[in-house]
Amino acid sequence: MKKLFYSFIPLWACFAMASFAADIENGEKIFTANCSACHAGGNNVIMPEKTLKKDVLEANGMNSVKAITYQVTNGKNAMPAFGGRLGDSDIEDVANYVLSQSEAGWD
Repeated sequence: MKKLFYSFIPLWACFAMASFAADIENGEKIFTANCSACHAGGNNVIMPEKTLKKDVLEANGMNSVKAITYQVTNGKNAMPAFGGRLGDSDIEDVANYVLSQSEAGWD
């Protein structure tokens, strides 16, 4: 009986992990509503050298959900902090959207 019980643990773990997965579609909506004025197409109208393109994110240490989430939450330089305006899950969705788009070349 123990063997049968343990065989279900990985399945349960998979469902638990899926519930925490980022919502890329929501991230796109949040990005469009809050970020695209300055970052349309992964560009940056305020600081043109600080784009959201893959190579620039890597060069600036911003190529992780954690780093992007921190920046969106707290802001930096001309970028405002969105921590008081957006919920934590929305910010994480935006971070995941930005990373997915940087990987895709902002198609």
